[in-house]
Amino acid sequence: ATLGPPEVNISSCRNCINVTIKLPTSHLRIHKTLQSLIDIYGVLEYSITLKTLDGDHKRPPEETTKETFSTVIDELYPNRNYCVSVMVTASINRRSIPSAWKCVTVNTVAQQDYNMVTVAGAVCFSLVLAGALKCLHAGGYILRNKSLPHTLV
Repeated sequence: ATLGPPEVNISSCRNCINVTIKLPTSHLRIHKTLQSLIDIYGVLEYSITLKTLDGDHKRPPEETTKETFSTVIDELYPNRNYCVSVMVTASINRRSIPSAWKCVTVNTVAQQDYNMVTVAGAVCFSLVLAGALKCLHAGGYILRNKSLPHTLV
């Protein structure tokens, strides 16, 4: 039997890609119960191929004993498009179908961080502006309450 293709979803993180993999379903039933690939093989290997402008880069295979799991591909260049395909094999079954390519553009900063930086910047600017206005008012440069005595005019 041929394994695959696995279900793959990817999302961008800061200079990295988060890859979520769901193993393909098997069609083997024992006592009317559908067996998972983990039930059948115990341990499976998965290998991720990363497609970039430079070409395809096959990462070293890793093992899993879970039906659904995530892994992170990090140290990627920001603002570049990357595509990912995953292939699942077993030690006694090397025949498999890779997943379809999934593509994403890697962020330099996560979107949530942009919002935090914007809010923090606005608060700091407001505090500096309020402090400067308070100093100008205390020094008598703006909103003078009293007129100066004749001797100082």
